[in-house]
Amino acid sequence: MKKLLLCSVLLAGLGLAANAQKSPVKIGVKAGVSFPKVTFSGDEGQESAKTNTSFYVGGLVDISVSKTFSVQPGLTLTGKGYKYESSGAFGNISYADAGKTSLMYLEVPVNLVANFEIGPGKIFVGAGPYYGFAISGKSKYSTSTTANGVTSTDTEDVDVKFGSSDESNYKRGDFGLNLLGGYQLKNGFNIHAGYGLGLSNISSTDEDGYKEKNRVFSVGLGFNF
Repeated sequence: MKKLLLCSVLLAGLGLAANAQKSPVKIGVKAGVSFPKVTFSGDEGQESAKTNTSFYVGGLVDISVSKTFSVQPGLTLTGKGYKYESSGAFGNISYADAGKTSLMYLEVPVNLVANFEIGPGKIFVGAGPYYGFAISGKSKYSTSTTANGVTSTDTEDVDVKFGSSDESNYKRGDFGLNLLGGYQLKNGFNIHAGYGLGLSNISSTDEDGYKEKNRVFSVGLGFNF
């Protein structure tokens, strides 16, 4: 179903592009900081991990279909993932756990954008689907245990495994919805923010309805040529 929806959106974007051959078509670049995290859900409810600050960089094609609306397909390299911390004590023994998972995706968004001229530029807002393909990942864990005033720390640094096998940590694919907005000057320079709402379960563990979904807030700068 998700693949069919994505194909339909891409075909719609191509159709709009074909109808807009005589309209201005601009190439854009963008980069900035992302603040991703992951939500965990299962039989016991939903929890949210802490953000794992990362980055994104990418390009887009802005295809005007009217004075107000444009279609923006693109390609973005973006970091996702999460952090977590926990601590506790048993008698005279205390512990503190911490971890960080960093995931890197190539994303293909197709956004419908509305533009409103204000002052020396325009405000733009938009939304659309995206499909992401995980290309790398790494997890770091540390556990500190204190007993009788003596602290010991164990650390582990492992590569994330993608796929659908029992040894995999995450699925390769990620499907979701983009929300974006910003302000662009007439010279093409813009400042923007966005939010990626992951709709698909990225965890390769499907036991007891367990799910993990990406959430990414981002802010950055761009330029349309």
